[in-house]
Amino acid sequence: MQKRVETPEWLRAAEEFEASGLTQREFAEGRGLRLSTLQSWVYRRRRQVGAAVETPVRLLPVQVSSAPGPATTPLEVALPSGVRVRFGPDADVEYLARLVAALERGAC
Repeated sequence: MQKRVETPEWLRAAEEFEASGLTQREFAEGRGLRLSTLQSWVYRRRRQVGAAVETPVRLLPVQVSSAPGPATTPLEVALPSGVRVRFGPDADVEYLARLVAALERGAC
């Protein structure tokens, strides 16, 4: 029979995850925890706090390869994984931000 983790321990782990800036998968693997266990702890902590904790913004490095061209130049996003996605100059910036975040998480 496994030892039940006491409330202060899982609460502390959930708080450390929230402050880490890591994905739940990265944090769980780094701590030797099951992902589902961490997810449960984070969910319970957020319910205790009473409001969803906003995910911190993760900034990614940007490399400008050339000066901007005319308005018809497509926008290209290159992820560290090697994935490149091109968009027209009139693409919705909020949509692009959500798409890049999903690609980074590997959710697609």
